[in-house]
Amino acid sequence: MEIRSKEFKSRAVFAIHDASLQQAMGKARDGFVGKRAQQAAELPEFEALREEAKNLKNHILENLDHYLERYEDAVKRAGGHVHWARDAQEARAIILDICKRVNAKTITKGKSMVSEEIDLNEALIEHGMEVVETDLGEYIIQLANEPPSHIIAPAVHKTKNQVSDLFEAAHGGPRKTEVADLVNEARQVLREKYFRADVGITGGNFLIAETGSSMIVTNEGNGDLTQTLAKVHIVTSGIERVVPTLDDATLFLRLLARSATGQETETYTTISTGPRRATDLDGPEEYHVVLVDNGRSKMLAGHFRDMLRCIRCGACMNHCPVYGSVGGHAYGWVYPGPMGSVLTPLIKGLDNAYDLPNACTLNGRCASVCPVKIPLPDLLRELRHLQHQQELSPVMQRRALKAWRFVATRPKLYHAGEWIAVRVLKLLGRKGSIRRLPFAQAWTDVRDLPTPEGQTFLQRWQAQRGK
Repeated sequence: MEIRSKEFKSRAVFAIHDASLQQAMGKARDGFVGKRAQQAAELPEFEALREEAKNLKNHILENLDHYLERYEDAVKRAGGHVHWARDAQEARAIILDICKRVNAKTITKGKSMVSEEIDLNEALIEHGMEVVETDLGEYIIQLANEPPSHIIAPAVHKTKNQVSDLFEAAHGGPRKTEVADLVNEARQVLREKYFRADVGITGGNFLIAETGSSMIVTNEGNGDLTQTLAKVHIVTSGIERVVPTLDDATLFLRLLARSATGQETETYTTISTGPRRATDLDGPEEYHVVLVDNGRSKMLAGHFRDMLRCIRCGACMNHCPVYGSVGGHAYGWVYPGPMGSVLTPLIKGLDNAYDLPNACTLNGRCASVCPVKIPLPDLLRELRHLQHQQELSPVMQRRALKAWRFVATRPKLYHAGEWIAVRVLKLLGRKGSIRRLPFAQAWTDVRDLPTPEGQTFLQRWQAQRGK
């Protein structure tokens, strides 16, 4: 997927004026937020589980090499294969080699954000393979030739009418308008693909070090069909998704669905361990795990280790007022919302995603709902600091900050300037607001600026203390 994060501002403006997008995002936002709040309220130990999950993730990251080695050994003992990929290019090459070796023609895919991250679909299609997304949301956006706009609800930006149009164009036949009919239509189309698939590719929500198992959670069962009916099962996962034991995975499962979709648990939780054994009724003949680094080791060793705690629930974007206004495509790469505003600059470079760390109000809602307590606002501030250090911010902005520092470190000058500014702004205002203000058009073009009431903050504070 081409990175288009440099276009964030123009894409955001377009999204705000897209009536269909605003309709779809409004419905999704209300559902995600309300259901999560209800589930959290109904589980008395929810906050304690968040703290426990945070501590467990920190322990895993501190000992990541140990658990990854344990996991690799366990996969091999179960008859599987582990492949290590330093970056997206290596990951694509590994998967392509496997598919070519088995002469794969049709490949079914369960939802995998890592496969999006490494541009896997494009590489497979370029080599003449048919790639079929089996998650309903992923299938919809594949028909629309669009990237996901949400990590758990890829087609959240689509209305029912838009989906009806896509299905009518792709499948032919009478146009269906009811959700149940659309789901059934997709099921019928995909069923034939499952049985024809040579390779099935899934993500891995959790990788179990003690057993060498991969675990996926879905609401549709498509992941089960993808990984059991094809001759070869390939798991794509980031190196940070390993957990020590099955018991540890259950801790994260108690938080994942509640945070993601507002469910007590996902409909399907599926554990795969190696290829089919002689006594198994079904399953793949080969089982491969591709462990992708792609910048994660660098995060592990730096200030952004906390980001590797992420379990990809999407709660941060569900509660983000910016994401809720502009949707996922405005962010210009695989990961949108607050978590994407941290991950994209770290993986793709600060200069390729300058606007993302700055497209945040720092209101803190993302951190307050994160099931593993990632301090996302702090990480975004650190990215802004790095951008400023590397002189990636606009020249005028750096000069303004330098001037601000000069004034702010001289209290008498600061208070004098504050006193003058209050009076000037009051003179410019009419009926309590300023319609247009030089050098502040980004604000006043879309909203009025309230005029000061006559006193500076310090004056009001001193008066309050005097009382």
